[in-house]
Amino acid sequence: MSIQLAIAVTHLVNRKRPTLVSLIGIVLGVAFFLAVSSLMRGSERDFIKRLIDNSPHITVSDEYRNPEVQPAVVRWPEGAVEVRRVKPLTEVRGIRGHAQKLAFIESLPGLRVAPVLLGSVVLTFAGRTQGVTLNGTIPARMKEVSTIEEKLIEGSLDALAANPNGIVIGAGLAKRFGLSMGSIVNAASPEGEVRTLKVVGIFRTGNASYDENQTFALLKRAQGLLDRPNRVNRFILQLDDPYAARDVAAVIEGRIGYKSVSWLEASEDLMSVLLVRNLIMYSVVSAILVVAAFGIYNTISTIVMEKTHDIAILKSMGFHARDVRRIFLAEGVILGLIGSLLGLLLGIGLMALLGRVELKPPGATEFVYLPIYWGYEQYLLAAGFAMASAIGAAYLPARKAGRVQPVTILRGMG
Repeated sequence: MSIQLAIAVTHLVNRKRPTLVSLIGIVLGVAFFLAVSSLMRGSERDFIKRLIDNSPHITVSDEYRNPEVQPAVVRWPEGAVEVRRVKPLTEVRGIRGHAQKLAFIESLPGLRVAPVLLGSVVLTFAGRTQGVTLNGTIPARMKEVSTIEEKLIEGSLDALAANPNGIVIGAGLAKRFGLSMGSIVNAASPEGEVRTLKVVGIFRTGNASYDENQTFALLKRAQGLLDRPNRVNRFILQLDDPYAARDVAAVIEGRIGYKSVSWLEASEDLMSVLLVRNLIMYSVVSAILVVAAFGIYNTISTIVMEKTHDIAILKSMGFHARDVRRIFLAEGVILGLIGSLLGLLLGIGLMALLGRVELKPPGATEFVYLPIYWGYEQYLLAAGFAMASAIGAAYLPARKAGRVQPVTILRGMG
């Protein structure tokens, strides 16, 4: 052990109470930093996971991000004549040449895609009517890009393939209409088509609006009911890497022209809220460590004041100012290291304790656990900030100690 480190340890041991108070401040600061950080980041990751899992990573629709410029405007941009109230031709909406565009999307690596025909129909049963959204799907593909199969409490998506006139509905709609497996409902489209459909599946997602308004049918049946033969108006994509959705969406939109919206773009406001929340969280928990650093500053400053004569003697024996500074900086490092280590252990204990807390949200049928994030980077961040606070708190007293003039002090002693 070097002489500077030995002196630093002696100072801290001889002042047990202030040293213990400073250590407790660092320990509690690191522990609460970890507990709050793991809880906040865990809830964020849980929210994003639910957002990612319950919605497509990318949705390609039969719309354009910017309206097409009329040929006359392109040919005569400065034209003096403007034609108004021209009624556009009525056409069947959908993604044109969807088979070729689907083949291009499937050629991209790391994704799965399903074509969907989305439309509105009116369901009728026992004198009750309600408008719902009908999703015409291919069951085998839908299971690859959606979690709806996991949300089914009765029946399955495969039953749609076995029963072309089948329909899968939400638990909220089933409860409102008094429907059960095997019930028969009538579905009418705005085009005047009417079909009789049989309930072959019931799902519950926990989202009341979704469970009451979304239904699923076979793609061919939906095309016939909505009078859109061989048409789809959505491509739903799931990616192996959800965070690459924005770049992949840009590639798809640039190639096929249709509007491609990633989940990041659709949830941009929510992501901004999460960012602000994280900034507030780290500011609050960092303030705890800053307060603890004042304890270290007070302890080392007091030692410097009490050991002024000792410092003068050390300097007269040949110690340089940098040697004296190292003594008191070592005290800050020692307090930071021990406090960080004990704080990490206490923090891990708090995280484990929080992870066992059971909650039952209003309206929920099952208990849920607090989501805890165990990533290693938060341990490094907590320990690093604690060390920075401890060294920063020790620097000013160490600098003051290095400036002590031995001649003045020793002359005063005489």
